[in-house]
Amino acid sequence: MRVKNIKLVKARKDKGLTQENLADKLNVKKSTISNWENGYSSPQVAQAIKVATLLNTEVSFLFSSEVQDVHTNE
Repeated sequence: MRVKNIKLVKARKDKGLTQENLADKLNVKKSTISNWENGYSSPQVAQAIKVATLLNTEVSFLFSSEVQDVHTNE
């Protein structure tokens, strides 16, 4: 079940940013921000940290346990 990420939406709006503004700052598509906000996907750890930094908040506040951890086989 997808759940809208109201905390992310509010934090973005509190900074006066549109989805497009935030997407530009993160070098992602506007649809990526929309997907995060509407619960269709969640960012990888590195992106979540960038979002939290831009919005002056904590990753755990914005995304709880929804952040995707990336594992590589080396």
